[in-house]
Amino acid sequence: MAAEAAEAEAAEAAEAAEVAEAAETAALAEGGRPPAPARTLRTSRTSAKGEQTRARLVAAARTLLAGEGFARFSTRNVAALCGISHGMCHYHFKDRTDLIVAVVQDIGPEWIGPMEAAVDRPGSFAERAERVIGLLTQPEGPDLSRLHSALHWFALNDDRVRAAVDAEYLRWRECFVRLFRVLADEHDGAFDPVPPGTALAAASDGLAALQSLDSRVDPEATVRVLVEGLTAAAVRRP
Repeated sequence: MAAEAAEAEAAEAAEAAEVAEAAETAALAEGGRPPAPARTLRTSRTSAKGEQTRARLVAAARTLLAGEGFARFSTRNVAALCGISHGMCHYHFKDRTDLIVAVVQDIGPEWIGPMEAAVDRPGSFAERAERVIGLLTQPEGPDLSRLHSALHWFALNDDRVRAAVDAEYLRWRECFVRLFRVLADEHDGAFDPVPPGTALAAASDGLAALQSLDSRVDPEATVRVLVEGLTAAAVRRP
């Protein structure tokens, strides 16, 4: 591990030196002196390059996790798919778990972001509920579905992955709680929005799993029954 870290640091240092040398050469070619902010330029360009490398590693990790061999997922395999050294991978991620957690955070905007936007955009409960129903009836893409399966598998065996996955699912459940909070406010706070919101979140997860196994399921009819039933139960609750 020490040798790999040293290799990564050496590669980053060499890259930074190349950027600095290029800036100085360009300045001298113009008959001037190397610009004073050369260090800032070098740092920003090196940082940008590092962010690009990190993004490539996360993308490669997603590809491997969504594949059939996710149980053999390793930083070495991710680095190989990226075409970079194993040491460079460990420069950005200290271990396999760090990389998996980065994937958990990376996919959040794809499946939680749209739901947050649907719930939080202005409108009545009925208007927001229609937006939510529209999203829940869209089938989950195969890659994202396999990614979720892989991440759940790792969460069962790694506490740090479990904590990251739990945090993302809390965001997911909070979307539905906020949806029913709008309904509760429309009825002067007549009920606690947490139970119906949590129930809809759990049911939607089950529906996604069912859809992946049985294409005959009518998602829109199912989701409407869920939303209408939970709404009626919440409003008439004493």
